[in-house]
Amino acid sequence: MTQPTHRPLPLQQVQLQDSFWSDYTELVRTTVIPYQWEALNDRVPGAEPSHAIRNFRIAAGLEAGAYGGLVFQDSDLAKWLESVGYSLSTHPDPELERIADEAIDLIVAAQQDDGYLNTYYTVKEPGRRWTNLYDCHEMYCAGHMIEAAVAYYRATGKRKLMDAMGRMADHIAEVFGTGPGQLRGYDGHQEIELALVKLYEATGEARFLRLSQFLIDERGREPHFYAEEWKRRGGVSHWSSVPQTQMPDWAYVQAHLPVREQTYAVGHAVRAVYMYAGMADLAAHTGDRALLEACRALWRNMTRKQMYVTGGIGSTVHGEAFTFDYDLPNATNYSETCASIGLIFFASRMLRLEAKSDYADVMERALYNTVLAGIAADGKHYFYVNPMEVWPEASARNPGRRHVKAVRQAWYGCACCPPNVARLLASLGEYVYSAEGAEGDTLYTHLYISGEARLSLGGGEVRMRQESRLPWSGDVAFTVETDTPQTFALALRIPAWTEGRYTARVNGEAAGAVELREGYAYLRRVWQAGDRVELRLAMPIQRLYAHPQVRSDAGLVALQRGPLVYCLEEADNPAPLAGLSLPAEAEITTRTGLPGLGEAVVLEAAGLADDAADWQEDELYRTAPMPRKTQRLTAVPYALWGNRGGGEMRVWMRS
Repeated sequence: MTQPTHRPLPLQQVQLQDSFWSDYTELVRTTVIPYQWEALNDRVPGAEPSHAIRNFRIAAGLEAGAYGGLVFQDSDLAKWLESVGYSLSTHPDPELERIADEAIDLIVAAQQDDGYLNTYYTVKEPGRRWTNLYDCHEMYCAGHMIEAAVAYYRATGKRKLMDAMGRMADHIAEVFGTGPGQLRGYDGHQEIELALVKLYEATGEARFLRLSQFLIDERGREPHFYAEEWKRRGGVSHWSSVPQTQMPDWAYVQAHLPVREQTYAVGHAVRAVYMYAGMADLAAHTGDRALLEACRALWRNMTRKQMYVTGGIGSTVHGEAFTFDYDLPNATNYSETCASIGLIFFASRMLRLEAKSDYADVMERALYNTVLAGIAADGKHYFYVNPMEVWPEASARNPGRRHVKAVRQAWYGCACCPPNVARLLASLGEYVYSAEGAEGDTLYTHLYISGEARLSLGGGEVRMRQESRLPWSGDVAFTVETDTPQTFALALRIPAWTEGRYTARVNGEAAGAVELREGYAYLRRVWQAGDRVELRLAMPIQRLYAHPQVRSDAGLVALQRGPLVYCLEEADNPAPLAGLSLPAEAEITTRTGLPGLGEAVVLEAAGLADDAADWQEDELYRTAPMPRKTQRLTAVPYALWGNRGGGEMRVWMRS
């Protein structure tokens, strides 16, 4: 086994104290985690019931009753526990740890003697384990619980859940494999592949890495496992008792081809990026060049032909899936919050393989836009779907748009997104830096977020303090603290949105010869205690235009400043927003202090609006062109839309 070239810093070594992000991380710690615990216990008035805790109590024999919720309900508790692990890593909390310990006791009590853990099959369909991998998420739930176990162990040193999930992984390895009587199968919803790599990293037990590799290698091979499974079930799915005469399209679960032959993103978007992340992990640990090349090809297709400007992926509600290149509708897209979180997972793993700013640029785009839009400022309401435009009446009355919500929801029956946002934000410190080389020869900064990192660099201990004013300003500074001089390189990402305009100064003097490679500026020197690097990143207001093959955006323009994509909201602009346009020659200015948005920088411009004053209510069409009038336009960060009530929203506007 090999080791990844770049390693992320453990969460305990990164303390974030950022004027922008700390509001969110504190929200997760003080509001989201407690709120989601109440939701998991079905104690949130008006929210859809979770059933998660009750299912475990029933499976453990602590109470009687029927299984509730979807087949993958266990994963919601797992993701909550993972969030708790990350939170405890940076903010010890004895009471939260006590609650988590009790939840872990409950989980372990529900585990079967042979290591199997899944409340749906324990409670509702005992005796039918592993009979419907395509639909029923058994390994998916196990994967999330493994991730929770590793996060909790790293935070507390407690092994109870990790040992339990090691037994579950060993059970899976007994059932699945190439030996006599074993199933050559894999889960319909990928997740366990990346989780097993985490379990290997935490334990050093190579059998977990081998199991992950088996699951990746088997996917899509002939004879096709899902085809044989489908025949054994008589074409009956978990979701319908009516036998189907036509097999499903295996591309939906990325099993249409062996993974090394896949070159474009297809199928369910979350499953895809979770799998790609696992592939990248394996490529890093095994040195598998074919896997790496497949990851590169899939990355290029997904981010250059199938990704929204906000970092959203998955353009259709039908299957929450990719469709085809350049098919990026604005009013009906899905762009599930979980999909962008999975995209961040994939990007961060590609950065461990090769330090290219393209990966970090996309990671930043998804993080600052789609992911943040997925959670309200109060931490108690969430978007599952992240559209490019919203017309509330259409959402309410058009069946094809009912998945698009004009306001965030308190919870969901399928509640994968809320705890996913929580676990990402709680672990945000892991995405800021990575180090290269056994002795930490290079420290890479992928995200500009204030805080302090502690690590070994150049053979000695270094504390790196970052001060960032993103996303409102491009001013960033680093201060080095070390007991003895250390030689290493500080690699600073130069985001694409700077258009190559930046300055770097060391101790007040121009940095001099700076090596710029793959989007990173390398400052190599002997660093002394108190050395200070000042980085100024240009933040031009950018007009963005889509590829001519993106039919939905023809003749339209979007706005971006720094990492933030902007949108129009009805709170600031007259409806219908589709009647507004931004002329190419219009000057765009910035301002702050918009009520309800705190210190957010908003954009303003002299635009145009359709003048429908003389249009009759019953006059559906007419021959005269629409007159236009001047209209002041105000655009707000997409991440913050929907926090001031319902109304129309639009990212792309006429130009």
